[in-house]
Amino acid sequence: MRRRLLALLCVTGSLVSACGVLPGGHDRQTVTVWLMKDSASDDFLRRFTEDFERTHGDLRLDIRIQEWTGIVEKVRKALKADTGDGPDVIEVGNTQVPLYVEDGRLTDLTLESMRDWGKEHWLPGLAEPGKDGNNQYGVPWYAANRVVIYRKDLFEEAGITAPPKTRDAWLADTRKLNSAGSQGIYLAGQDWYTLSGFIWDEGGELAEKKDYDWRGTLSTPAALRGMDFYRRLQALGEGPVDADEEHPPQAGVFAGGKVAQIIGVPGLAQSIVRQNPGLKGKLGFFPVPGRTAARPGVVFTGGSDLVVPRNTGDQFAATAVVGALTGAKWDTELARTMNYVPNKTTLAAAVAGEEGVAAMAAGAAHGRATPNTPQWAAVEADNPIKGYMTRVLGGADAASEARRADRRITDALAENLG
Repeated sequence: MRRRLLALLCVTGSLVSACGVLPGGHDRQTVTVWLMKDSASDDFLRRFTEDFERTHGDLRLDIRIQEWTGIVEKVRKALKADTGDGPDVIEVGNTQVPLYVEDGRLTDLTLESMRDWGKEHWLPGLAEPGKDGNNQYGVPWYAANRVVIYRKDLFEEAGITAPPKTRDAWLADTRKLNSAGSQGIYLAGQDWYTLSGFIWDEGGELAEKKDYDWRGTLSTPAALRGMDFYRRLQALGEGPVDADEEHPPQAGVFAGGKVAQIIGVPGLAQSIVRQNPGLKGKLGFFPVPGRTAARPGVVFTGGSDLVVPRNTGDQFAATAVVGALTGAKWDTELARTMNYVPNKTTLAAAVAGEEGVAAMAAGAAHGRATPNTPQWAAVEADNPIKGYMTRVLGGADAASEARRADRRITDALAENLG
């Protein structure tokens, strides 16, 4: 009972000196772990802590929950602290890893990743942002990505018996749904994450590195094809061309009107049903369709990686925690508990029984992340992609607007170098 109480006290982040000593006076090495708020439930953390400390008799966990607001500067400060004074393991957003790699303050986990952690099966949208060249610094933990949330009853009324598996079929079905007072799809004009998937699906990129310099690439033929598909799909509903999916929140729009589809994470379904209980049992999910039925469309993959600061007081202990949290046992348990996608394609079967998560996992198998450069944050801060989308949807020439956006992306990436 005393052991259980100590674990519970430690997992909440309480600084209790007694946590460092087991009954009988045996000292343990404390491993400080920073995890983000709401990434894992209290019950999951309690069970993980008990299991880890039982199987690692010389270690104890001090898990401290962090807020997303202001986390970048807080992590950077911790990475510069004296050895042993800061966290030993840190959860970071997958696209944040390049921000910390550039300072040379993360531990290179390439060997462990290849030898022990099966990196060949990691989701690419989590693994790629964690790399710098051939070196792996971020270890994938969990993922989430967009799917299509749809009204089963409206599909049935339109005579659609199964979700579409190709983009052409998706357009055709959405045209059928966009009638009789219903919107075929609600797609805001500035949902640039969704656009990114269409661009990647065509073989394009948002930006590319050439001769050590990053350049915007929205004006390439492949990227323009992605924008054209977005334009055609967005026109089959009443989404505002000058706003993103949060203005207004698309879950509320879906709940309040006759909208057949939206693109979002499956968790939005809970918000939709809360706002309109009459939709309970009427919502379904399918992966964003691809160009062919051979595989779903490429999607932006969000989620988290785990990193180990170079200034950790015990790298061996820190990597033991990373290995346990991202290993098959606890990674699948986290996915089931929190409705996430596990970090490996080989673990997708663990969430196959949950329709929304299974749809996510299908897309995440070949999902992507934003360009792997710490300067990308400067692009998002004053995002030229949003304005580009609005102007094209308003009738402007796509190629000209893409070149204009490319110049702004290139400038933003260059201005923040060094």
